[in-house]
Amino acid sequence: MGTPLVGIVMGSESDVAIMQEAADVCQEFGVPYEMRVLSAHRTPWDMAWYGKTAHLRGLKVLIAGAGGAAHLPGMLAAFSPLPVIGVPIPSRYLHGQDSLFSIVQMPAGVPVATVAIGGGRNAGLLAIQILATSQPELLEKVLAYRAQLAQTVRQSNVTNPAFTPITLPPEWTDRPPWEE
Repeated sequence: MGTPLVGIVMGSESDVAIMQEAADVCQEFGVPYEMRVLSAHRTPWDMAWYGKTAHLRGLKVLIAGAGGAAHLPGMLAAFSPLPVIGVPIPSRYLHGQDSLFSIVQMPAGVPVATVAIGGGRNAGLLAIQILATSQPELLEKVLAYRAQLAQTVRQSNVTNPAFTPITLPPEWTDRPPWEE
């Protein structure tokens, strides 16, 4: 698929089900990615090298999933100039709230964009949207994806008798006026 543009990393192999959702999004949009396990605590030097060299290897966005203390996203952000998207992984005792608080509470100057607990798919979509800011063909795919989401919602109002369909003004049927 080409040189990876998105780096998907996780603190443990047990996080792969959630992080695979981000990889699936990359595949859906035809964006090359790499995926691996890195631990901020068990393999700190590997993690530091990965963060320091990610941009030199052609990566544009990093997605880091971590549970518990969840230091991986923040530490990658400390080492890398690239945007980092943190994915809090649900934990046994606090259901991922500990991970969420750890990832979202970054000090000024070292931001980490954070998605919902277990939000691998949204992390992948956010990475795609970041890349789409400089790739017009990818932006077109994002717009088509969004249009399909809207169509799916509208269709549920038509097919389910419990819902009342909305009737849009005719001029909004295909494209709202603000998109012209």
